[in-house]
Amino acid sequence: MKITPTIRAELERYLKKEGLSLTQFGHLADMNRGIVSAIVTGNKSMSVNQLDRITEAMGLPEGHFYDLFIENYIIDLPPNMRRIEPFLYRCAELDKLDAIRRVVGAIMDNLLYSTKLFEIAETLFAQGRHAAALLLYEGVAEAEKYQHSERLAICQYRIFTIQVGDDQSRNLRASSIFEAFVERLDEVEQLDALKDLANVYRSLRKWDKVDEMARKMRDKAEIQYTIKHQEKSRERNESTKKLSRPMFVYITYADLLCASVCEAQGDYQQALQYTYAYAILDWVKETDEDALHWIKLYQHWAQCNTYVYKLLSGDLSVLRDYVDHIIASPDNTEKEMVANLMNIVMAANQYQLDVNDVLRRLKTKIDFFVQQNPSADMYTHQVVPEQATRFKYELAKYYLNRGNYPYGFEYLLDVLSKSLVNNKESFFIRCIKLFEQFKQFADVNSYVKYESLVSEGQKERLFYY
Repeated sequence: MKITPTIRAELERYLKKEGLSLTQFGHLADMNRGIVSAIVTGNKSMSVNQLDRITEAMGLPEGHFYDLFIENYIIDLPPNMRRIEPFLYRCAELDKLDAIRRVVGAIMDNLLYSTKLFEIAETLFAQGRHAAALLLYEGVAEAEKYQHSERLAICQYRIFTIQVGDDQSRNLRASSIFEAFVERLDEVEQLDALKDLANVYRSLRKWDKVDEMARKMRDKAEIQYTIKHQEKSRERNESTKKLSRPMFVYITYADLLCASVCEAQGDYQQALQYTYAYAILDWVKETDEDALHWIKLYQHWAQCNTYVYKLLSGDLSVLRDYVDHIIASPDNTEKEMVANLMNIVMAANQYQLDVNDVLRRLKTKIDFFVQQNPSADMYTHQVVPEQATRFKYELAKYYLNRGNYPYGFEYLLDVLSKSLVNNKESFFIRCIKLFEQFKQFADVNSYVKYESLVSEGQKERLFYY
């Protein structure tokens, strides 16, 4: 039978080795002699704060005894949340994820602990300690998987939010799992959940799912908006505070999403109809500063996207006005600029336009926006990098078609590399086809890099000859 070592025994051994009395060690650890004596004799359990002081006094690294703490004071004893809660927070601070995983595994057989672990997870999530929070959410979700509860749905929402990242295959799995839990969320919180799902599906170019999420979001938002202005109760007002933006925005954003679906399908006339819908917002009842900010944004987007859909449908007369509008708009965000630049190059490729002058005018903006860093916002984190990748692909295609091979291959290989990292199979294959079309013009360095990326893609099963 294996005998589990104890922190008490380790401390006793240290005191004998160093020839320290309980009083002397107490001074080192900033603890009184009585507490040290009680710990050494086994008459008293210890808190994580006391453990940290003992560890520091012994000259050991932070968290050195955490595995023993779990063995001595959590697994071997009835769970005590007054001891476990501060221990979990401390583990999160030190990024001791394995320790958190062990604690969750040790106590989650009992559903009574779900509520407290969920509260701790929510606190860690709010603090930005997502890796630690994820382990707690997963533990609660596993324990409550047969419960048809809102808490389970919130856990799944948080898990989805944390897991969404650069790996598109993982994003698709996370979205598919979470989608089944949306209806279990609070009716108001469902709006943000559907918005986030739509943005991830949009980055994946799953247009049928984008359309589905957008229509659900609009239907639910219209109902909630009507209720909001019929009921002026404090409870209703408190509920709407959960939203990340004014409630009417979920209606207008649904129209914007539906327009993007039509754009992807090449139906620019229908995309214009959705754009006109969110351009006219005289039905909005709110007049506060936040509401006016969003109304102004949608009117700006509507004007811009009207140019876009007319341009993409073949009305080339709007190109100059569109470019002037982009340059004259100082408030353009990074997501708008990426989309605007991409639309110009897409139209140039579609209608064989020479936009070299436009690209020169916007060179500074292009150089900045091809280097995108993810944001915490679900849209910016997912859609903008995807659009930046599409933009660079279109830019590569434009330059290659016009014989500017150094620029063309530079952008093309960058897209190929990022598609490999992010598991974007469709982009990877499109890049290969474009490279093969122009490979006779590639220099040695470009060709060597291309062959290396294709070989790596075969290993990752993104491409087969």
